[in-house]
Amino acid sequence: METYLQKHKNRITLALLLVVIISMVAMRVFDAPLKNEDSLSGIVSFELAKTKDASVRILDSWDPQEKINAGLSLGLDFLFLILYSSFIALLIFNINNRLWKDQPLYKVGRLLIAAVFLAALFDAIENLALIQLLLGDIRQIWSSLAYYFAAAKFIILILCILYLLLNWLLLLFKQISVQKT
Repeated sequence: METYLQKHKNRITLALLLVVIISMVAMRVFDAPLKNEDSLSGIVSFELAKTKDASVRILDSWDPQEKINAGLSLGLDFLFLILYSSFIALLIFNINNRLWKDQPLYKVGRLLIAAVFLAALFDAIENLALIQLLLGDIRQIWSSLAYYFAAAKFIILILCILYLLLNWLLLLFKQISVQKT
């Protein structure tokens, strides 16, 4: 008997994709007013500020409404981190089972599935540090925590996305090769 996930994987994947896209659009709406000379990439600039002085410059460049937008963006990010990690993990799970089942490279996909949830945990820690800064607790520890956990999160997510892209290309190449024979 098929498991629920196997039976409905396309519907689940599509539903997750739709919710991820909706969340991304909402976050972009909150983020748009945060972009300025001191915060070229909006909330991402704040995440990667690294130093207390850089964090203060960004915070000082935002008016009260923009700080509310930043808070709303960080709040929504707690939902988003669950959505994107689940979506990426599901994609890795699907492609891993399709290409690498019963092969040594299968372990790489399983490791990346765990890593994407670690990235989500890092995202939550980063958000908590940014919220502290936004609430006025201006200390280097919060800027450092946000920076290092954001950097680690981005590295993990880039590795996961590269894994997916390379495996999709391999799958496409295999399908083209089968069709030619």
